Amino acid sequence: QVQLVESGGGLVQAGGSLRLTCAASGILFPARTMAWYRQAPGKQRELVATITRTGSTNYADSVKGRFTISRDNAKSTVYLQMNSLKPEDTAVYHCNVDFGGLPRWGQGTQVTVSS
Repeated sequence: QVQLVESGGGLVQAGGSLRLTCAASGILFPARTMAWYRQAPGKQRELVATITRTGSTNYADSVKGRFTISRDNAKSTVYLQMNSLKPEDTAVYHCNVDFGGLPRWGQGTQVTVSS
């Protein structure tokens, strides 16, 4: 059974930082591309960042230079370091992995950035 558990969200002032954590189980973690998505109220879910099994990363233009995705294969964990946060980063952030031909999601963690 695939399980993704996110943590680390919260309320932060603009310009601040947060680090999100996603602990994965039920998958061969080192072999999987992992991703972070976010969904703001009234908006579609947006891809934020991905990291492949070899450590290659990609970012949405809106977060390049501010966010960093990383992984610890020994802990089956993926991180999202978010710096220089802006009010428009406010959203529920979800961890994602494709498994068995289907996208799998965690429950999400709320990030709120005040101006």
